Amino acid sequence: MILAFSISSASAAAAASKEATTLLEWKATLRTQNISVLSTWTLSSNETSPCSTWYGVFCNSFGSVTRLNLSISDVVGTLYSFPFSSLPSLTHIDFAVNQFYGNIPRRIGELTKLVYLDLSVNQFSGKIPQEIGKLRNLEVLHIFVNLLNGSIPQEIGNLSSLVELALYTNYLEGPIPGSFGRLSNLAYLSLYENQLSDSIPGELSSLLNLVVVFLDTNQLSGPIPAFFGNFTNLEYLHLFNNSLSGSIPSELGNLQLLESLSLHSNHLTGSIPASLGDLHSLSLLHLHQNRLSGSIPREISRITHLQALDLSSNSLTGGLEQLSWNYMSFIFLEHNMLNGLLPSFICNSSELVILNLSYNNFSGELPVCSNDLSYNLSVFDMRMNNIEGNLPATLSNFRKLRSLCLQGNKLEGKIPHSFAQFEYLETLDLGENQINDTFPQCLEALPNLQVLVLKSNRFHGVINQSSETERPFPSLRIIDLSYNEFSGPLPSIYFKNFKAMMNGGVDMIDPSYMGSSYYFDSTTLIIKGVEYILVRILTVLTAIDLSRNSFEKEMPEYIGNLQSLRYLNISHNLLTGSIPSVIGNLSVLESLDLSFNQLEGKIPQQLTGVYTLARLNLSHNELSGHIPQGAQFDTFDNDSYVGNSGLCGHPLDKKCEHDIGEQEEEDEGEDDDNDFFFSGFTWEAVVIGYACGVVPAFIVGYWMLLTGKPNWLLSYIARIQAHAMNQNLLT
Repeated sequence: MILAFSISSASAAAAASKEATTLLEWKATLRTQNISVLSTWTLSSNETSPCSTWYGVFCNSFGSVTRLNLSISDVVGTLYSFPFSSLPSLTHIDFAVNQFYGNIPRRIGELTKLVYLDLSVNQFSGKIPQEIGKLRNLEVLHIFVNLLNGSIPQEIGNLSSLVELALYTNYLEGPIPGSFGRLSNLAYLSLYENQLSDSIPGELSSLLNLVVVFLDTNQLSGPIPAFFGNFTNLEYLHLFNNSLSGSIPSELGNLQLLESLSLHSNHLTGSIPASLGDLHSLSLLHLHQNRLSGSIPREISRITHLQALDLSSNSLTGGLEQLSWNYMSFIFLEHNMLNGLLPSFICNSSELVILNLSYNNFSGELPVCSNDLSYNLSVFDMRMNNIEGNLPATLSNFRKLRSLCLQGNKLEGKIPHSFAQFEYLETLDLGENQINDTFPQCLEALPNLQVLVLKSNRFHGVINQSSETERPFPSLRIIDLSYNEFSGPLPSIYFKNFKAMMNGGVDMIDPSYMGSSYYFDSTTLIIKGVEYILVRILTVLTAIDLSRNSFEKEMPEYIGNLQSLRYLNISHNLLTGSIPSVIGNLSVLESLDLSFNQLEGKIPQQLTGVYTLARLNLSHNELSGHIPQGAQFDTFDNDSYVGNSGLCGHPLDKKCEHDIGEQEEEDEGEDDDNDFFFSGFTWEAVVIGYACGVVPAFIVGYWMLLTGKPNWLLSYIARIQAHAMNQNLLT
């Protein structure tokens, strides 16, 4: 017996030594074999087994390797030399979150005892080998976030013990294999963010143990199968971002354990099934961006665990008066055809954080809410409805409001002084109403106000040149007072204190977006006359629009302090005097419109140093003298200067007197570089318009070099490289 034990021990030691040797041979092929975690992979005269000291290596009692865990270890290499046939006891491989690349070898099918295989978050490419179907004991297969392509092999359907299958975020294509119907133990199925097509196969109806189904962000078509209603263990069903059609099956109401149902961004039609009201565990319901019609079922109010409801961008009708949603936190119903009065739950909920009812047909007045509750409302978006009446002073009871958007209604009266209590408010959009008031100085002390839009109302009178606040509007970076009836001089006190529009007021290195993970302040993008909705705006954007008023007298010198300003429009006013030379300090200005005023004198030469300027309109003033030349000024056409009889020089037909005698000499002296500039250097501009939290007509320009490199331009291009990089963020 002792002899037999000795022989067995010697045999086990020899086997362990062989396994160690083959692993070392594989290690030698890795590009990162010297990293700290693999430095323990060595053999010595005293230690011939990998079991006790090797990082990530685990063995059974016989000294044979059973588990390899090199996850999150910065390993770079391939599996081409991996000793598949030399590790007969291996049950677990976890190589997740490394930099493995190349194909997954077919020899992986030799690991017949494998129970757990995780190759996720690497750079594996090529197809999933069919041989993976030989791993009949496999319970977990994770190969997500790689570069895999081709179709999913039918052979995966042979893995009858499989519990988790995660192949998401690859480039897999073709249909979901019908053989998956044989995976009777499958609980977790995640194939999202691929290019899978065709309909959801009927064979999946046998997968009654499913808990999680993530098939979103593919190219799936056809109807949502009714058999999903039989998956009584299901907790998550995500089918969004596909091309699914037909109606929402009423059978989904059987899923008593369902917590998240996300079917948005498909082509679904019909009404919302009342049976969804039986989903008592549901916390998230996303059906937006479909073609759903009819009214919102009252039964939805029975889902008392529901936190986030998004039914936006459908064709829903009816009202909300009878609905009780006091328990919800996030409600998105924008871009529908809902009507009637505003619901009472607005005043009765302390849980509500975001309410977006914009772009509907709601009527009546804004609710008058008491201060009995501790409200948590952060975003209230009622743009483009038919709300009328005055702004209630009790809106200030929503002390945590960050964004209040009431643009495009029929509101009138004055802005309540109680709005001065909005200490967290960042965006206030009251544009396109009928508000009849003087400038609301009560807002100037708001510490966080970044966007103020009062355009297209009946605001009037002179804006005070003094302030009761030491630093008025300390965070403001977008102000739009256009299309009103303001008069008197421009408010110098504000130009002097717009700190967020001065250098250091915005983060140019690491720009962020306004909004939260659920809601982003939006803007309208106009490209060549076509309007697009841009749902996020960078905090780096700064703009002043005072156009279409009756402002008079001279432009304040303080304008030159706003060195982070990108858009300035004071057109269609009664301004006099000259354009201040300090406007040349606005080093990132991209659009300047001073047209239709009574400005006189010369165009400041300093403007030629504003290399970011994409759009210039000085037309219809009383300017005179030579139009500055060089750099971006050579790209502006006649429309920038028409209506100024005293101006001369390019691009106008009128020549300046001192130019006439020099014309012949200039014609002879032009070189190839100048010919290139006028013929091959073009400017394109993208104009961003308004919405809630919007950037008015912000100009994003970019230069396009076609051929040649004029010497003077080389240094210029170097100076605008950072600017060009910023613009790439918007594309």
